[in-house]
Amino acid sequence: MSEEIIWKKTHCARMDHGGCALLVGVKDNRIVSIKGDPDGFLNQGYICPKGALSGERLNHPSRLRRPLRRAGARGEGKWQPISWEEALGTIAENLRAIREKHGARAVAFGVGMPKGLDHFFQIRLANLFGSPNVVASQDVCHAPREITGIHTCGFYPVVDLHHKSALVVLWGSNITSTNEEGEINSLLMRQLKEGTDLIVIDPRRIDLVSKAKMWLRLRPGTDAALALAFLNVIIEEGLYDREFVEKWTHGFPDLARHVRDYTPEKMAGVTWVPADDIRRAARAYAAAKPAALQWGNPIEHNIHTFDATRALICLMAVTGNLDVPGGNVEARDPKIMGLGPFVRADLIPEKRKEMISAYHGIIPRLMTVSPAYFRKAVLEGVPYPVRGFYAMCSNPMLSYADSELTYKALTSLDFFAISDVFMTPSAALADIVLPAATSFEYDDIGHYGIGHGYILARPQVVEPPEECWPDPKIINELGKLMTPPELWHDDWRRFLDDLLAPAGLTYGEFCQRGYLKGPDIPRGYEAKGFKTPTTKVELVLSVAEKFRLKPLPSFDGFPEAEDDSYPLLLTSAKSRYYLHSSYRWIERLRKLRPEPLVEIHPETAKGLGISEGDEVLIETPRGGIIQKARLCEGIDPRVVCAAHGWWFPEGDPATQYEWRRSNFNMLTSVERLGKEYATPNLKALPCRIRKL
Repeated sequence: MSEEIIWKKTHCARMDHGGCALLVGVKDNRIVSIKGDPDGFLNQGYICPKGALSGERLNHPSRLRRPLRRAGARGEGKWQPISWEEALGTIAENLRAIREKHGARAVAFGVGMPKGLDHFFQIRLANLFGSPNVVASQDVCHAPREITGIHTCGFYPVVDLHHKSALVVLWGSNITSTNEEGEINSLLMRQLKEGTDLIVIDPRRIDLVSKAKMWLRLRPGTDAALALAFLNVIIEEGLYDREFVEKWTHGFPDLARHVRDYTPEKMAGVTWVPADDIRRAARAYAAAKPAALQWGNPIEHNIHTFDATRALICLMAVTGNLDVPGGNVEARDPKIMGLGPFVRADLIPEKRKEMISAYHGIIPRLMTVSPAYFRKAVLEGVPYPVRGFYAMCSNPMLSYADSELTYKALTSLDFFAISDVFMTPSAALADIVLPAATSFEYDDIGHYGIGHGYILARPQVVEPPEECWPDPKIINELGKLMTPPELWHDDWRRFLDDLLAPAGLTYGEFCQRGYLKGPDIPRGYEAKGFKTPTTKVELVLSVAEKFRLKPLPSFDGFPEAEDDSYPLLLTSAKSRYYLHSSYRWIERLRKLRPEPLVEIHPETAKGLGISEGDEVLIETPRGGIIQKARLCEGIDPRVVCAAHGWWFPEGDPATQYEWRRSNFNMLTSVERLGKEYATPNLKALPCRIRKL
């Protein structure tokens, strides 16, 4: 007789940052249903389409189930199944050989967006191996906001939607479509029902425009200009919080003089937002007490991200919305093991000086290597050669700017290994491919090290296929082969208890609670000031000269020069049905968005002879891709918005699943990079489009 459905509690993962509490229905070791948990700390019962269907990954016929060794030419799509012992031994042997010949820094370790503890296991492995080079996408995700915050006010200003806000500003944050750094839309929707006002700042008419008091449809790539115009209005009209500014900011007179040139009238021509709308929105933000600014990932997608982020933190500060309930706060971690001890940072004390990024003068505190500089080291040996790469949770061929450059780099490595749940265009270029367990198949902790002040329990709900291993287990076993084995556990799960020991909890006890949150300490700066050299919010950076940074935020022109040959402006947007390049193999998600769609205003399409559903060629000076036209009035006629992350799992393995055909990063480049984070231009690209 078949078993009854058993409902188990866990949290989502590998679907954005995975903050939604879930009720997972299990029968015969199979997931038969997934629902949002009404008691969820963040989601309160909400669940997105990705999360609801995420169980369909586990028994998918295309799932990787055995370690594989390349049997033909690199990228040919021919594989030989091997044992775990042989796979781990091959990886360890090759990476050790590269270390012996070129030094430990010639091996890089790659991660995608952090999903759980796997990210920090990987950093621990790199540190113990002796390599300072962990390659990550932080140059275009999270780090510009987090690290700019640390330099400006001593912490990462996280939006606080758990307390009532008079106004929420969604700045480039499509929170009902994609989970923004752990901020699930449930909390915002509750506030809107209770009377909180909303302002949306976005080039596209996102769903929440219908609930907004104002929508500012800015030109892509001009966030810094708009934020500086807000500061102009607030300071010139005396709408700033005088008490906070006088007592707790450094350099206000200089900022006030600096923003006089950024009038709404001047910036209207730059941002395409009417001057009157800029004034109304700035006044509303200054008047609301408190006001929360929910900033999204898109502001980190061009070379001016440092200026945009600096300007927005200055905006939070001068209005008195920094570190107050319902504003943007310093999220304090619960009493758990810190990042440094977990990754054994003490064993690689010269990392800051030795990592690839140090040569290029990247901003201090960014401890991962940008993909642009990783590939330069691989292809040009600058500042030194990188010959080996071990990656996980990552699909660089789709996620790194300039995909052709990524292809050249990965195919030129002496050795490349990767772990994943499915074969991807990137995995297809590897020498060894390891089959990973999914997040539902092992015990994990979510949101550790992301700066939101809480961690989430992700207990295992089903057993994985026999030869699919959790990434932490893979790294633990590789660590024993490549680094001092006494620095790893016999059973990798003991690291879970290590992390929770300061809280006096075992992993099992933590799972009973579901989450662990740090203390709320409103206006914590009143005790000892801000954690900056001046102990104040540094509107003017006191370390600007020392670190060769701009003392004040500015707008220095469009990310890319205008070009008459490419008269339209190209941007992109994440899909609510996929996570970057993932999950196009899930049939029911694919049916919801079967093809890559580029949004075009009907007037623009008419002028180009393009109709709904037509195949079109999108071109920039870097290349061209094919997507299908979707006519959309919620976008400026001068802008087109292409789909991001597209490849075709049903395609030919020998061509790495048609990764060139519709892949947005065929259109991007690393020729121009932001000085601070090595951020390339992923948006605001001059383009042209024509019907095929």
